[in-house]
Amino acid sequence: MPDNCEVHRGALLHFLDDPGNDPEPIPGSVEFLEDGLLVVHDGKVLLTGPAEEWLPRLPDGVPVSHWQDGLIVPGFIDTHVHMPQLGVMASYGAQLLDWLETYTFPHEARFSDGDWAQAEAQRFTDLLLSHGTTSGLVFCTSHPESVQALFEAAEQRGMGLTAGKVMMDRHAPDDLTDTAQGSYDDSLSLLKTWHNRGRQRYAITPRFAATSSPEQLSLAGRLAGEYPDVLVQTHWAENTGEIQWIRELFPERASYLDVYDHYGLLGDHTVLAHGIHIDDADRALLAQRGSRIAFCPTSNTFLGSGLFDFREARAAGVMVGLASDVGGGTSLSMLATMAEAYKVCRLRGQTLTPWQAFYLATLGNARVLHQAQHTGNFEAGRYADFVVLDQAGSPQLAMKRPYTRSPFEALFNLMMLGDDRAIQATAVAGQVHHQRSDKAPALSSHQSTQYAQGA
Repeated sequence: MPDNCEVHRGALLHFLDDPGNDPEPIPGSVEFLEDGLLVVHDGKVLLTGPAEEWLPRLPDGVPVSHWQDGLIVPGFIDTHVHMPQLGVMASYGAQLLDWLETYTFPHEARFSDGDWAQAEAQRFTDLLLSHGTTSGLVFCTSHPESVQALFEAAEQRGMGLTAGKVMMDRHAPDDLTDTAQGSYDDSLSLLKTWHNRGRQRYAITPRFAATSSPEQLSLAGRLAGEYPDVLVQTHWAENTGEIQWIRELFPERASYLDVYDHYGLLGDHTVLAHGIHIDDADRALLAQRGSRIAFCPTSNTFLGSGLFDFREARAAGVMVGLASDVGGGTSLSMLATMAEAYKVCRLRGQTLTPWQAFYLATLGNARVLHQAQHTGNFEAGRYADFVVLDQAGSPQLAMKRPYTRSPFEALFNLMMLGDDRAIQATAVAGQVHHQRSDKAPALSSHQSTQYAQGA
């Protein structure tokens, strides 16, 4: 083992595969260590294992951070979030289309100012980390400056973000619209600059079919064909008014989903946000194309858009991720997002176990975004992105903890009652970027003889 390792000790949980959605996870899908070690070398996971087994094998002098009351899990991943919409979170009283016109578009127009874009990108990435989110799929605005600012901020923090410039050439204010060719050229330039630069990746980003002309959608599909490893992100079937509008704008297409398919925007690198008002034919086409849905429960309930059918999507073989969708969503916390997803499922007569919820927020979302070879769990060689969860991080959590009898119950407490107060620390590539000052770990330099004596 190399001498220049860093070691984190505490209760440790991660997923090796989809655990299913029953109270008993599929055997072999979950690894839980009541007293485990996460050994990091050069920003990546070297190994995980029981502390009793691995502490005696550590080289003398290796620093050990002992998170004595913490639960160490992989960093959370958000499959759909808007960097420029922090300022419109929790804005009162509008459904989707009115909400865009009243709140979102005026706020996004400010991102033509490079200084504003940089300040907001810094704030956004810091807030992600304070909520335990270490990577994600992000919408910027139609201004290239917004994308540049976000990637620069993520790079400074070692985060791995996938993001793109919004393509929007109609049905939006003049200070937000681009042109079909201009959006292609800007997207291509940003892609060539940032895609696979370190941990950053580009995403082709038509806002949704209504705000892109047929020519722009065609050019977006052309770009996707030219760069098949680049993700495509857009919105789909969120609101009944939106769906009717798409019928009027594209009467020649069989369905909303057929619009995207016709223009070459469906494939296994496509992530469609929402997908609420859909049918079996839609699900079958998604499964055939390999396209994914980002389930956005907090925005869907806040905007009154509807209740996503999680069970039917999974039964049809559609890959589903979990997303905050800030600013339609009301929290950057993936814990709060899990709680709202549970409630949506219950209103559908379904359920969402904590195993499945935490899987979605970590390895499941990594798979949705084609980054599971780099993040999502603690298998050797992955980036050491992790969150230390404080199981007594709020008065409610502290109240529940004495009655917690199992990891299942501990996770359920965290997902239903947790928020940013439950985030004890967040690390990206082994470096702690956020830490509560009142919850520092116990630090020591390992001495093998000391451990052998039971210290």
